[in-house]
Amino acid sequence: MAFGTQDDTDDVMNEINMTPLVDVMLVLLIIFMVTIPVLQHSVPLDLPRASSVVQATQDETLLVNIDAQGQYFINSAAADDAALLARLKTAAAQNPQPLIQIRGDRNVRYERVAQLMAAAQQAGLSKVAFITEPLRQP
Repeated sequence: MAFGTQDDTDDVMNEINMTPLVDVMLVLLIIFMVTIPVLQHSVPLDLPRASSVVQATQDETLLVNIDAQGQYFINSAAADDAALLARLKTAAAQNPQPLIQIRGDRNVRYERVAQLMAAAQQAGLSKVAFITEPLRQP
């Protein structure tokens, strides 16, 4: 064994090691796969122009109307907040629970709609739907 001599196995590697580059690219791919769906779901709300599809009403429905002044009407009969909560609790005790359909006037304060939804949740109702007018085509 002599010092200063080189075997064929001691040659210098003149190739780039690709393994770290592939690892970095896979990490970047995973990051982009996770962040792009989040970025695409930024919601610019423009709900008044949304179209609606007319659905057939079920037998088990409870229609709650809210006029522009915030007055509740249960199946076309006027009701105050206490009567509404009592009627919702009665509906929640039924098996199966009825679908609560909310028809709110365009000018009603959102607070009244939120109070109705909170009352439905407090009563134990889980099926709530909003009824809208179909979009008119020009």
